[in-house]
Amino acid sequence: MATMLWKSLLFPLIFALAIAPVPVPSHALSPRQSQPSITIAPTATEIQYHGGPLLTTPNTVNIYLIWYGAFSRNDQTSVTDFLASFTLSNGLVPHQPTVATWWKTIETYKDKAGNSVSRTVKLVKQIGDIYSLGKNIKRVQIANYVRNKIETKVLPLDSTGIYLVLTAKDVIVERFCMGSCGFHNSISLSHAKSRIIYAHVGNPSVQCPGFCAWPFSLPAYGPPGRALVAPNGVGSDGMVMNIATILAGAATNPFNNGYFQGDPLAPLEAVSACPGIFGEGAYPGYPGNLKVDRLSKASYNAYGVNGRKFLLPAIWDLTSSKCRVIL
Repeated sequence: MATMLWKSLLFPLIFALAIAPVPVPSHALSPRQSQPSITIAPTATEIQYHGGPLLTTPNTVNIYLIWYGAFSRNDQTSVTDFLASFTLSNGLVPHQPTVATWWKTIETYKDKAGNSVSRTVKLVKQIGDIYSLGKNIKRVQIANYVRNKIETKVLPLDSTGIYLVLTAKDVIVERFCMGSCGFHNSISLSHAKSRIIYAHVGNPSVQCPGFCAWPFSLPAYGPPGRALVAPNGVGSDGMVMNIATILAGAATNPFNNGYFQGDPLAPLEAVSACPGIFGEGAYPGYPGNLKVDRLSKASYNAYGVNGRKFLLPAIWDLTSSKCRVIL
């Protein structure tokens, strides 16, 4: 537990159905053309199923994306390319592993009827908002904001989707950078019996890059070392890592009675149970062995659309009770 406590000081652990961010040197590996292999990293955490529903239907988890504030084009295309990569066929990508490969571990999570979590993620609709709530926002405001967008039909009602609010680098959100890099939760609507799932992730490039974009930026206090080069930019890759963590948590623990370990109010979920682990051989302060782009020197472990490279966190493997990383 001392190791977990130490990690929690460096990497965002997810609270209130929140998501902890996902994790320095690494050595260069040449891109692999064959089917990816999987390696298992040990941890002391144990994820348990608490009997609640998961996001199992339909076959796709629909994402409704809200860009709150001013984002660079690079930030936007990095995130949308990441989300598009979930549906990318392995046969259409020249290298392995892919973002879709990473999600396959999440598919092994099943509900009490034996139904697996939906096999892919898809961006269905996105809208923008230039600071209608100001630049200092409470979490309850995010919930009410999403509810309003659905009730006014700006966004459709989808009880099996995720309404994801991304906030720009100059927006302060309650508890963001203060023990959390984002969160997911659920709310009810006045005209519907079902609950809908919403989530938040912030751009950490200015407020807390060493906390919510590690290992691409170093924490103010921590072990010595060099930050890794981000393939898409510190803010962009920080958001991608945390979006990945939140999507995994929301799909496997949407209503706080699915898969998690520990306190239901501060659960360790499918990805947050493996903080700081991205590659084989990871240990506190070291993300593990990663691929390194020969030209840019950027570190990554998964391929996406449009030639994108991403760094994605380890996922808790239910069969082995260990953290699984893609190679």
